[in-house]
Amino acid sequence: MPINAHPDYLNAEKEYHEAETEEGRLKALEKMVKTAPKHKGAETLRQNLSRRLKRLKQDLIKKSKKSGSKKGVKKEDLQAVLVGLTNSGKSSILKSITNAKPKIASYGFTTTEPEIGTLNYQNCKIQIIDLPPIASENYDKGVVNNADTLLIVIEKLHEIKPILASLTNKLAKKIIIFNKIDLHDTETKRKIRETLKSKKYNFVITSTSTDQGLEDLKQKILESFNILRIYTRQPGKRHDDNPVILQPNATLKDVAEKILHGYSKKVKFAKVWGPSAKFLGQQIGLSHVVKDKDIVEFFTD
Repeated sequence: MPINAHPDYLNAEKEYHEAETEEGRLKALEKMVKTAPKHKGAETLRQNLSRRLKRLKQDLIKKSKKSGSKKGVKKEDLQAVLVGLTNSGKSSILKSITNAKPKIASYGFTTTEPEIGTLNYQNCKIQIIDLPPIASENYDKGVVNNADTLLIVIEKLHEIKPILASLTNKLAKKIIIFNKIDLHDTETKRKIRETLKSKKYNFVITSTSTDQGLEDLKQKILESFNILRIYTRQPGKRHDDNPVILQPNATLKDVAEKILHGYSKKVKFAKVWGPSAKFLGQQIGLSHVVKDKDIVEFFTD
């Protein structure tokens, strides 16, 4: 026990010895490093704690790399995939904008398989997938190559080029997310923003600690999809808030089939309100091409 140790250090030391998991010991050890005495007599103690912390993190990283396994991902209508280096904050972003509760820790490679969450934004359900870091053995290129939108999470500007070079999906929309911006001063933030603008990247600057940029990120994710949002309703009722998601140039028949396979055969005609209608409630056939935010009402025999 060090001389003149603060009660916070003593409590952390007790937590360390009582911890039943390595993750628990890591958290306690980080507290011990933070609260250790600062006087010269405790210099050896601080060095020993730092070495112990480094070893424990390395051990956890090795275990994380070995314990991962391939997890199947069923692609939804709208899908965005988080990619980046270890400890870039991908999991924190997933937790901040979706319903997912991923494991988050101070050591690297804690994501060992795809973590899936749903972003509910403007009545659209967007599947967000957090992959293990690019250097991980469990990084799934198949998911990346099949993605509609790639969310590239970085902490430093020089990370962008090598990450982009590693991506073989050239068709996906790409959004650069400069994360942990709260760690920088005002002038550095300005330089980061100006550099990203000069390179003409589609980017957003975020901090999951302060929530900066998260609403902007959600908007950019939604705008990255080239889709139609078609709302349906039953006669005399308000339209459903959850749209049917379709690709451009879709028809009313496509809308009916998306609701229920084979349903279009039962439809006699439809009424349309919205951008594609010549007037409100236009009665029209199933070959009619719909537009974004149309409201459709089907009538069957």
